[in-house]
Amino acid sequence: MKSPKNKTIDFSVEDGKPFLDRCITVTSKLSIEELLDRTILGDSLQVLEFIPQQSIDLLIADPCYNLDKNFHGMKFSKLNETDYVKYTESWIKKVIPLLKPTASIYVCCDWQSSLLIGSVLNQYFNVVNRITWQREKGRGALTNWKNAMEDIWFATVSKKYTFNVNDVMCRRKVIAPYKVDGKPKDWEETPEGNYRNTYPSNFWDDISIPYWSMPENTAHPTQKPEKLLAKLILASSNTDDIILDPFLGSGTTSVVAKKLGRHYIGVEQNPLYCAWAEYRLEQAEHDKTIQGYTNGVFWERNTLSAQHKETK
Repeated sequence: MKSPKNKTIDFSVEDGKPFLDRCITVTSKLSIEELLDRTILGDSLQVLEFIPQQSIDLLIADPCYNLDKNFHGMKFSKLNETDYVKYTESWIKKVIPLLKPTASIYVCCDWQSSLLIGSVLNQYFNVVNRITWQREKGRGALTNWKNAMEDIWFATVSKKYTFNVNDVMCRRKVIAPYKVDGKPKDWEETPEGNYRNTYPSNFWDDISIPYWSMPENTAHPTQKPEKLLAKLILASSNTDDIILDPFLGSGTTSVVAKKLGRHYIGVEQNPLYCAWAEYRLEQAEHDKTIQGYTNGVFWERNTLSAQHKETK
């Protein structure tokens, strides 16, 4: 039996049937209105055929990394590089017609798949940047450096795209505060310390992987943090924009989109994960909080106490 403090979402597909029943299957073309804010149960390569063209403002994709992985009964087996490139091209070609001319795309990957995914994106999109984010713990290794980093490729359909830099400012503690005429220069004094809001870089060291005491945590083996998705969504979309995630997993993209006032379409082939996603979406009806994002800025790790005091 789990501790009462353990908030991990890990119910069975049988127990989650009421949530699974909220999902839809798509076997023919539907209007965008029929797809908005829905979780679609199905294979993305098939479902993407039925989404209206040029309807998506932002694509966020977290495909299987090229690793042997068991996703609660659905297994992905590592491919050779040629076949993984073909796999990547297969879904990339499906999403291209769905994107608006001003759309952006983010693709998550590890260091190995990043090399291959980046080369594919460069063929079809305007590659703008590569974000590297630090996993708080990383994966252990005895004969290599511990893998504690992952990449996110940022690309756009054209040179015209949304980027709301002021919506993704980072609040950092000032180590050496500098004053002019006795007043803080580009920082502020608070009872909790000295802080500066800074523009974001393409290296993120403020992300915590969800763990057992966090309400967002699920038993999905590769779940991404809500804070991570919030940065992408706030930067590259506006209120009421439509966000597509063709590899939804446990639903983080849809949940964060809902919390931030965007529309979402999520596609996932594992019924268990679809049920978890719908459960999380229900929770998001009354809980809009995103851990590490307070008062419109992103905070460093281990600042929860300061965040709480600032909201009072």
